[in-house]
Amino acid sequence: MGDTMFGDLASTRDGLRDAGYLADDGIASVVYLAEKLGKPVLVEGPAGTGKTELAKAVAAMTDARLIRLQCYEGLDEAKALYEWNYKKQLLRIQADRGSDANNEEWADIQDDIFNDEFLLTRPLLEAITAEEKVVLLIDEVDRVEVETEALLLEILSEYQVSIPELGTIEATQIPLVFLTSNNTRELSEALKRRCLFLHIDYPQLEREKEIVLRKVEDISDNLAEQIARIVRSIRQIELKKSPSVSETLDWARTLVLLGVESIDVELAKESLHILLKYQSDIEKTAKELTVEA
Repeated sequence: MGDTMFGDLASTRDGLRDAGYLADDGIASVVYLAEKLGKPVLVEGPAGTGKTELAKAVAAMTDARLIRLQCYEGLDEAKALYEWNYKKQLLRIQADRGSDANNEEWADIQDDIFNDEFLLTRPLLEAITAEEKVVLLIDEVDRVEVETEALLLEILSEYQVSIPELGTIEATQIPLVFLTSNNTRELSEALKRRCLFLHIDYPQLEREKEIVLRKVEDISDNLAEQIARIVRSIRQIELKKSPSVSETLDWARTLVLLGVESIDVELAKESLHILLKYQSDIEKTAKELTVEA
């Protein structure tokens, strides 16, 4: 994708910021090294901490096309890599049989229907055959089975695809690849070795406050500070699901819409349903919450 995409660590961090992603030096350094070393990045961490948004920001800052493969249980090669357009192939065969080519050999028909015209590219093949700059996002890779993970590893190791009917298709450019994981299962050591590792946890208080100030219109510095502190205290409680950054932003926008200038305990308790997604978490937090934390 070019040696000058990222000038240095500082410009990488500034570029991410300009794209709306407030990265610390740790995040910026992994992004910078991934491009320089030509290695995929495995991004792990709790849901809602900005793993997917990081790939989107890198695509925006580099003016690259973002290609996303959303992983799920049961994802197979046909949905991840490629498949043949069987309906179109059948129509072509029927058309050939209805023409003067009634005696055409199967080998000739096979050559006719197994070409690029009938190939349906899926995200992985699309990413390595694209001629423009590409950021490939393989989202929630921990959701796929081990067999599909092996397919991903093969593609990321060679950046080429072997299609029996067409031969080997090699990458025209090496995409910058981000794989995200919520740690629902352990990934293979082979996949981890292939990638640079980045763990994105919940942000520190000052960084979360900065995110709120940047993302929420018309919010005061004082309210953003209170929100960041209260959310930080809630994350110290043992819950089924701690509030993510996206839920912090939802809460902040809600409070701004309500005209809130300062949060007291009662107001915080009344609006916990914006931050938390389980009734048991809401009840537990309501008992333990203090706004002074």
